[in-house]
Formats: sequence, structure tokens, C-alpha cells
Amino acid sequence: MQNASSLIYNNEISLSSVIVLAYYSACKDYVLIRELPAGHGFSDIVFLPKRASLKPALILELKWDKTAEGAISQIKNKRYTAALKEYKGNVLLVGINYGKKSKKHQCRIEKFVM
Repeated sequence: MQNASSLIYNNEISLSSVIVLAYYSACKDYVLIRELPAGHGFSDIVFLPKRASLKPALILELKWDKTAEGAISQIKNKRYTAALKEYKGNVLLVGINYGKKSKKHQCRIEKFVM
């Protein structure tokens, strides 16, 4: 709640803003790309490791009142990993869901090898 307006807390922009703030602690290892054209759509947020980094790439899909598993399925079904065709290594597929009524976050992570 410190990093998002309470007036617009229940939306993707607020959640992505909090994730972007987390990126600042990882910016020495990653380049952040929002709404990357990928496969058959746009991945919400991609963390692409810099050349000197040994960290995996991350593809994040954010959902509201759905499931984290559904977010992972969207990444796979819409082939968001295709945007990283030049990247070789591990990719973490990250699905995050937020329940508006329950105010609970749900996260699922799956490993994908390019």
C-alpha cells in the first residue's frame, strides 16, 4: 500500500508499479521491458538479464480475480517466450493473481529453458 494509491489499488497498473519498484533493487542484473510484443499478444513485464548477469530471464503475467495458473497458461498459449528467441538460458514464467475481494495474492512460477 505504500507504493500504490489506495484509490486505484485494485488494478494492474498499481501491481505493476510495485513490481517495477522491486526492479530497482535488481537493475544491476536486469533490463525491464513493459508490455513487450510477444507471440500472440503482449507480455506484461519481462526482466531480461544483462549480458554479465547469470540470472534467469523472467516473464510476468498479472491477473485480477483469476488464477496464477491461468496466467502461466496465457504465457504458454500466446507464446510469449518467442520474444526472447535470441536469449539462451533459463526463463522463469511468473503468474501473479490478485483477488479483489480477498485481497490475497497468488503466485506460480515455472521454469522454461530456451
